[in-house]
Amino acid sequence: MKLKVNLFLGFLIVFLGACQPKSEGLKIENPLPVEFGDPYILKASDGIYYMVGTGGVTDGFKMYSSTDLINWKDEGRIYQGNTKESWGIANFWAPELYEYKGKFYLLFSADWRVNPTGELENFRIGVAVSDSPTGTYNDLYDRPIFDPGYPVIDGNLLFENDKVYLYYSRCCYKNPVESEVASWARAEGLFEEIEESWVYGVEMKADFSGIIGEPDLLLRPPLTMDDKQAEWESRSVTSGEVNRRWTEGSYIFKNNDLYYIMYSANFFGGKNYAVGYATSTSPLGPFQKAANNPVLQKNSEQGGKVTGTGHNSVTISPDGKNRLCVYHGRTLESGDQRVVFIDKMEVTKDGKLVVYGPTTKN
Repeated sequence: MKLKVNLFLGFLIVFLGACQPKSEGLKIENPLPVEFGDPYILKASDGIYYMVGTGGVTDGFKMYSSTDLINWKDEGRIYQGNTKESWGIANFWAPELYEYKGKFYLLFSADWRVNPTGELENFRIGVAVSDSPTGTYNDLYDRPIFDPGYPVIDGNLLFENDKVYLYYSRCCYKNPVESEVASWARAEGLFEEIEESWVYGVEMKADFSGIIGEPDLLLRPPLTMDDKQAEWESRSVTSGEVNRRWTEGSYIFKNNDLYYIMYSANFFGGKNYAVGYATSTSPLGPFQKAANNPVLQKNSEQGGKVTGTGHNSVTISPDGKNRLCVYHGRTLESGDQRVVFIDKMEVTKDGKLVVYGPTTKN
């Protein structure tokens, strides 16, 4: 009888162990040996992870690939901008990679060649295409996707049924906004005006040739200082760092019947860069910011060594059971250089989004 009990307990332990999510044992040592800002990871239909981001090469983008999110292969340059044919000539930022109808599409921001008024920030969003995930990628059109009349960056796409939605950030450039934070900064003698960036969403043509209808304003910094989001979204201003409040780097996904849009606030080059999220029952809002924001921020004030956490994307673990937050940050060792982090995230049963980071290997 004792032997039978022991055999049963042994079987039970093995069975329960096999039922545990394999991704619980995924040991990613942060930061990754990848010097990217704005990292984006696509898990393609071939089962391989492809990472793109800002940096690594001039006037374009490079890529890393991995089968396990731990070991990364340098795939080299995948896109060359600033050529005689390219619409983009400088500041190649925030690429995202999509597999769509048998091809691979690289969405990115750059300075538009067409600049008759000599704007200092002439950013637009365009797309390049390739038959292979590792490129080479070539501009799909000799122009940006669309021209809203102001600089835009940080494009993100949502594919839902037969529709494609584009999300982007209007830059702070020439967008001064009156708010209680702006009045406070003026009274404190810090800044005369505060410029802001806002996140918009719009339906896009399936061939990426343009937009359908007018963009909807989805997210912006709070107008009043008693707003629960105002403190963390205004730290770049209240610390005297810079006269801008950012809402940028958006990433949208759907969980059950709710749309979650993650976004970054504060100066991307500073210590206060952080991530929050908002939810909606519609892909184009209205969105309600979450009470538990920010969900990702520096840990240096709690004894850690990570600052400047932001501009995230989301991927899935190798076993397909867990969402993972991919983002950049800085450490004591990396200094001003942005490096890539991957940490577990989840949407809890009550709908709360939680990121378990930033973490480091020591």
